[in-house]
Amino acid sequence: MSKKAYLILENGTVFEGESFGAEKETTGELVFTTAMTGYLETLTDPSYFGQVVLQTFPLIGNYGVIPADFETDAPVLKGYIVREWCQAPSNFRSEGELDTFLREKGVPGVCGIDTRALTRIVREYGVLNCKIKYTPGVTPEELEELKNYKIVNAVESTTTQEIEVFHPHNEDHHVVIMDFGAKHNIGRELEKRGCKLTVVPAHTTAEEIMALDPDGVMLSNGPGDPAENMQVVEELKKLCDKKIPIFGICLGHQLLALAQGGRTEKLHYGHRGANQPAKETATGRVFITSQNHGYAVVSDSLPENARVSFVNGNDGTCEGVDYLDMPAFSVQFHPEACGGPQETSFLFDRFIKMIDENRS
Repeated sequence: MSKKAYLILENGTVFEGESFGAEKETTGELVFTTAMTGYLETLTDPSYFGQVVLQTFPLIGNYGVIPADFETDAPVLKGYIVREWCQAPSNFRSEGELDTFLREKGVPGVCGIDTRALTRIVREYGVLNCKIKYTPGVTPEELEELKNYKIVNAVESTTTQEIEVFHPHNEDHHVVIMDFGAKHNIGRELEKRGCKLTVVPAHTTAEEIMALDPDGVMLSNGPGDPAENMQVVEELKKLCDKKIPIFGICLGHQLLALAQGGRTEKLHYGHRGANQPAKETATGRVFITSQNHGYAVVSDSLPENARVSFVNGNDGTCEGVDYLDMPAFSVQFHPEACGGPQETSFLFDRFIKMIDENRS
C-alpha cells in the first residue's frame, strides 16, 4: 500500500495524495505545465530548478523512461505532482519506469491529487510556494517557512562548471553557447546545422568568449529571476558592442533585453507547456510553441533599437525581440521544442544565415 503524502500550499491549503518516487520532504515554488506529452523533457529541464512541477495532463509515465530524450543529465526540480502515474509503461524505446527513475534521482512525487483543482488555485492566486511532507497537519512555523522560500543561485546551480567542446560531422560554423541551464536540444539543433559548439559557464567574460573566435553566440535558456544575473548582463553589453551574431532563447532572451536597457517582470503564473501561442508581429501568423518561464520582458521598456517580433497570443506579453543596430535577436519560447511543436525551428536557420552574412 502506498504511503500517504501531503502537499501544503503557503496559503494553508492541504492536498492529500500518495507518495511515489523518492520519499523526502521538500519545499519549492509550485508551477504547472499544460504539456500533454514530453514529461521526460519536463523532468530534465534545468529551467525548473527550485520548483515543484504540476502536470495538468492526468496520466504520466505511460511511455516509460527514455534517456535519449533527456534535456540534461539529471533533474533539478524539487518535486513532481501528477493525477496518476503509470506503473506499466509501454513503448519500444522505454528503458525503465518513472517511479524507479524518480527514486534513483532523489525527486519526491505525489499522485492521486485533484490536479485540476490545484491548477485552478495557481491560476487564481498566482505562483505559490509549497511543501511535500508525509505527516498530516501544518504548523504556523511551516507556513512561515513556506512564505519566505525563494529560489536563489539558480543559474550558478545549473550552468556547466567547465568549458565543453562538441564537433559535428560537417563543421561549418563555430558557436559559443553561454550555458545558463541549457537544454541539450539547443545544441542538437545547432550541430545538425554544422556548428562546432563550445559550451561555456555563465560567468565567462566577453573577452574570454571573443578569444575563442566564435562565429556566433547562443544565449541559452535557464532558471530563476533574470535580474539576479547582473554580472552576466554586464558581459552581454560588451558582447553586443562587438557586433557578433547573437541568438537568445528564454532566459537568454531576457538577459539580452536587460543588457540593452529593458526590464523584466514576474508573471502571475507563467507560461509552461507545449501549446502556447506566439504571434509574429510582422505577419500576424500564430505559431504554437513550447514554453517554460515565469518572467517576461516588458515591451514598453525596450530601447529604440529594439522591435518586438513576437507576442504571446493569450496575454500579449513580449515573446521575441529583433535588434536593429546589431546582428542579434531573441525569443521567449523554445524553437528547439523537444517534446513539443517544432514549427519555429526555422529560427536556427535564421541564426546561421545571420552568421554567414556577418562573415561576408
